[in-house]
Amino acid sequence: MLFKMKVTGITIDPTTNAPIIILKEEDGDQAIPIWIGLLEATAIATELEKIRFSRPMTHDLFKNFLDILDIKISKIEVCDLRENTYFARIHFIVGDRTFDMDARPSDAIALALRTESPIYVNEKVIIKSKQLDGQAEVMDKTREAQKWTEYLEKLSPEDFGKYKM
Repeated sequence: MLFKMKVTGITIDPTTNAPIIILKEEDGDQAIPIWIGLLEATAIATELEKIRFSRPMTHDLFKNFLDILDIKISKIEVCDLRENTYFARIHFIVGDRTFDMDARPSDAIALALRTESPIYVNEKVIIKSKQLDGQAEVMDKTREAQKWTEYLEKLSPEDFGKYKM
């Protein structure tokens, strides 16, 4: 069974400083947290805030590519959770043909937001997410990664207008 979800926000894990995207069921009480990377969180946050850059960012570029080729995203599905890692699939329609691709949930969600496509979560993922050990691991523990974390945490929407892309 699939549950239709919406992005209700992005927060920071106080233990690891990793961003967490919160998906909540549109017509119910189910919700799941998905730990994502800092750059992916920025891509999602800028779309949620409708911040536009003078040049396309990666997810915007991919959306433009889909538009030019008349490829639609019918839905994205967070389809599995294994060893504290979420998995997603993006479902495409081109003409009378359909296909789907493996994707990181953060990329799939960033594209779903840009294309106004529905986001679904498989019931087994919701069940497994309630059993997570709660210890997200920070992948990059270097000083450079810590600098980026601190920099991104301090950004406000007004800051995005300062830089030409």
